[in-house]
Amino acid sequence: MGHDQTNPPTSKPEDSRFGLDEGHGGTGQPHNRSGYAALALGALGVVYGDIGTSPLYALRETILAATGGDETAAVPRDVVIGVLSLILWSLVVVVTLKYVLLLMRADNNGEGGILTLVALAQRGFDRARGRGVLFLGMAGAALFYGDTVITPAISVLSAIEGIKLVTPALNDYVLPIASVIMIGLFMVQSSGTQKMANFFGPAMLIWFLTLAGLGIYHIADDFGVFASINPWYALRFFYDHAGVSLAVLGSVCLAVTGAEALYADMGHFGRGPIRGAWLYLVFPALWLNYLGQGALILADPTAIDNPFYRLAPEGFLLPFVVMATLATIIASQAVITGAFSLTRQAIQLGLLPRMEIRHTSEHTSGQIYIPRLNWLLLLVVLILIWSFRTSSSLSHAYGISVFGTMVVSSMLAFIVIRRHWGWSWPATCAIVLPFLVVDVAFFSANMLKLLHGGYVPVLLAVCLVLVMGTWVRGTKILFDKTRKTDVPLLELVGMLSKSPPVRVKGMAVFLTSDPETAPASLLHNLKHNKVLHERNVILTVRSADTPRVAEEERVRLSRITDDFWRIEMVYGYMESPNVPKGLAILRKQGFKFDIMSTSFFLSRRSIKPSPQSGMPVWQDNLYISLTKSATDATNFFQIPTGRVVEVGTQVTV
Repeated sequence: MGHDQTNPPTSKPEDSRFGLDEGHGGTGQPHNRSGYAALALGALGVVYGDIGTSPLYALRETILAATGGDETAAVPRDVVIGVLSLILWSLVVVVTLKYVLLLMRADNNGEGGILTLVALAQRGFDRARGRGVLFLGMAGAALFYGDTVITPAISVLSAIEGIKLVTPALNDYVLPIASVIMIGLFMVQSSGTQKMANFFGPAMLIWFLTLAGLGIYHIADDFGVFASINPWYALRFFYDHAGVSLAVLGSVCLAVTGAEALYADMGHFGRGPIRGAWLYLVFPALWLNYLGQGALILADPTAIDNPFYRLAPEGFLLPFVVMATLATIIASQAVITGAFSLTRQAIQLGLLPRMEIRHTSEHTSGQIYIPRLNWLLLLVVLILIWSFRTSSSLSHAYGISVFGTMVVSSMLAFIVIRRHWGWSWPATCAIVLPFLVVDVAFFSANMLKLLHGGYVPVLLAVCLVLVMGTWVRGTKILFDKTRKTDVPLLELVGMLSKSPPVRVKGMAVFLTSDPETAPASLLHNLKHNKVLHERNVILTVRSADTPRVAEEERVRLSRITDDFWRIEMVYGYMESPNVPKGLAILRKQGFKFDIMSTSFFLSRRSIKPSPQSGMPVWQDNLYISLTKSATDATNFFQIPTGRVVEVGTQVTV
């Protein structure tokens, strides 16, 4: 971060997508039925966009994996029934039992997500074990970014590929059309997504009803697909087709992508609306659609080339392609916004350097836009589209990031249930280990695709973990090194009272990460300007491990002397720091604050590499480059630029 006010890493939870009704966070108890319905409708567009577009490609890719990828080969009946059973019971076990019934109970003041588990799991651990938990959180967050770039690419590609069925002449235009849609989607991010979000829910309601309707329409092609309800057919598939079972399992996972969103967005919609939307609409609609696709394939084996679009009656294909494209755009929007939220959490957590964060809504704090991340995501998505060229090729890269995150979630859930909930070892193992076994099985199956596209999320995750680890380690080294030369604040205040410098009118606010030591900006102001303000505030901005902090708990004021004060400002992980607004709260406590007579002193460090830093030279240089890329603290803390004085210092690490 390159400034004296850099916060050392602390833990807090993660990712929610849209700041809707916070009053329902995690409780599942809305005020009335209309409020419950509104939240459930909102959850359809935000929470279920990703998993709701899985039928576009999941069944096709799974059956092709079972038949060796040959679209012209005859598909045996037992393969279709077995694959349908695998998909159905994956939705039951992974989504319904693990996320809807279990993990949604593990909330932090109503918020969910993988970093929620990190915050809960770290409580009560010593520093060494806490670092291990933090590393798990870093790995899970890094894998989530893989999902963020692959979901838009594969979803939009699979939707646009439907135009080949309308007319083969448009085949050459699939990639350009998908690219134009992606560019347009990322370009509108800066204007905010509030109006789009209001449209998401109703649009996805129509989408899920359409999925269910088309599924029911085609189930009559072969009622034998209902045999897939029996899990015996899923188990029998592994016995009869052992040679391709892992490859098939690696494709079945495509049906449960987006399950993490149920947990991550719990704080904005509540347990009840998310569970209700899943149990009463989303799950039945997905199941019926998969059954319809399976019945169609049994009745017409040539439909395997694109069973999803073959469901559409003649004359309705083009509108269906348009509807599917809209649904994939909504799914893409959800994960893009999730990436923005996760990045803000990572910054607050101390895992990444500060970035410019713009708020795009006056009413919902969750509506944010991060320019640098937005254009980086667009670049990676376009590279994926033009490198893999088809949704089938890109599907090989999908599962590793999804189930890598799920494995981490299960491991963290084990710690939380054992330590935070206080369950016994046998009970914890009985509940969590079956889910962990399933997650590891899916993850292992997807590792078979490592050389066929699976390396994309792995490389991305490795790079991000390296960046996060370097930032955390470098920040700690810098903090420890500067602390050795720091002057205790009380000692300095005592010296100034005995030998006071020239006083000037107004108030000076010195930002620091350590309220016990004198900020470098204060020492340099005394050294070079040889003056001291009438009122001096040592300000520390701290991140809490709760989603939000009540206004009455936002600011803590303590008096050192008549002219020196300590102020601690606390923000939740779902909030962006605003120092002037925080100081204005103190007026209610009788502390006079006038922004026009206040100067904010920040220390800007110029960092030089050192062989004795404890890190390799390349990691030193990486850390230094990250500090240079960090957004200016003035903007990050929303301080008026005209009231800021920056003091430069040089430090070697």
